[in-house]
Amino acid sequence: MMSGGPRLQIRAPEPASRFQFLTVPGLGGSGPQHWQTFWQRDDPAMLRVEQRDWDRPEADEWSFAIETAVRNAAKAAILIAHSCGVTAIAHWVHRYETPIAGAFLVAPPDWQRPGIEPAVRNFGPMPLDPLPFPAIVVASEDDPYCDLERARGFASSWGASFVSAGKAGHINTASGHGPWPEGKRLLTAFATELFLRRK
Repeated sequence: MMSGGPRLQIRAPEPASRFQFLTVPGLGGSGPQHWQTFWQRDDPAMLRVEQRDWDRPEADEWSFAIETAVRNAAKAAILIAHSCGVTAIAHWVHRYETPIAGAFLVAPPDWQRPGIEPAVRNFGPMPLDPLPFPAIVVASEDDPYCDLERARGFASSWGASFVSAGKAGHINTASGHGPWPEGKRLLTAFATELFLRRK
């Protein structure tokens, strides 16, 4: 019996490797079983935007952390956000003008939704400025934190493409999204499209 072989890794094609991928977690950060964490394990070049306090998001502070990561990136950045990480990017765009290649925005939360966690509500309102870079919003039909049409409205305001992930909850660990290979394929296609646009 053979053992100890190389671990299978998900690798982006050559066009996508021309970018610096930066994950932007949401409230609480992304734990060890979250798809953002899995993707970073599979691709050591993928970096995380770290926040001082993951439980109490604050617009200026979280925006500054994104700005610092983007400015320090060795290549054109693609931001990969989940939940309040999407809100953080919207706040960052409202405050800074540093160019990036694009943004992959997953499960934006609705800060006005009844019963939403206070930390999410206090992170609102969600800025709706048109994004000055290509973006794609991926949302779920049964996200407990945001109705599908509300998420579609965010995408429309931002000038972003929109993809429904079906009944996928909040597209997180609790909804069974560990490595989330479907999302990785979407990201790869998005990054490849961006590369082709820039050629």
